[in-house]
Amino acid sequence: MRFLNRTLLAGFFLWISLPSFGQQTSVFRLVPLGVKGGIDESNLSAYMLAPEGSNNYVCLDAGTLHYGIEKAVANKVFNVPAEQVLKKYIKGYLISHSHFDHLAGLIINSPDDSAKNIYAFADCIETFKTHYFTWKSWANFADEGEAPQLKKYHYVTLVPEKEIKIEHTEMMVKAFPLSHSNLTSTAFLVKSENNYLLYLGDTGPDEVEKSHNLDTLWQAIAPLIRAKKLKAIMIEVSFPDEQPDKSLFGHLTPHWLMKELHQLEKASGPGSLAGFNVIITHVKPPQSSIERIKKQLTAENDLHLHLIYPQQGIKLDL
Repeated sequence: MRFLNRTLLAGFFLWISLPSFGQQTSVFRLVPLGVKGGIDESNLSAYMLAPEGSNNYVCLDAGTLHYGIEKAVANKVFNVPAEQVLKKYIKGYLISHSHFDHLAGLIINSPDDSAKNIYAFADCIETFKTHYFTWKSWANFADEGEAPQLKKYHYVTLVPEKEIKIEHTEMMVKAFPLSHSNLTSTAFLVKSENNYLLYLGDTGPDEVEKSHNLDTLWQAIAPLIRAKKLKAIMIEVSFPDEQPDKSLFGHLTPHWLMKELHQLEKASGPGSLAGFNVIITHVKPPQSSIERIKKQLTAENDLHLHLIYPQQGIKLDL
């Protein structure tokens, strides 16, 4: 009996010490500051990402910052005050597109933020210059655009498929254009050593958007999936399947997500996505719609993906 108890106890501690999602070693730490689309201004798209063991984060979009950081601090993700997380831990922002729900937190928190880079495609940066960081709407905290320039933020214009260093971090990023109705959105392929994570801003399916952007992205990442170097894909599902295609406005449903991921499996090989981490972002309230989205994704998951629904202020080790 004593031997059995020791064996059960050892097994229990082995179980609780296993890394998340069945991986041998976690290589990224992801801290969701906001996970939804829609009307909840306290919980809009923003995710802090760093290599495991580092406090040098980049923020993937910035819809909600302060409230999300406060929740992460309350959950003991960080052991420093929220203002230090904002000023010292976030080293830069990767902004997928210029819609306000993906950058409102950056604008609102700019007076209390520290100097850092904003990385985005040229059209998104132009919107910052002409609509957000102007003296009629806020103040110009950047080093370009309307005078006077407060020069807290520096714009870094991304070139499609050109990998660059994310300054003051251990990470690199390569950007791919996405089709989001009337806008160009962005997919960010972030690299740390020989590991990758893919974050997609808002996007519609190629068939509805009359685009090849997602197919181009799938072809680019397929070798990383085959080599098991891509640790997760973060991708939006804004509406349940009942949403008509004509009213998607550059977004995905469970049906369209699974159809696109079948295209990815064609590129990466049969069975290559079984157990693969897919993090569902940008679900839109009300709660009844969110629950329908989850049920539909479960029912349509014939690829046997590991579907993950992030929660605000609770870290994910990938």
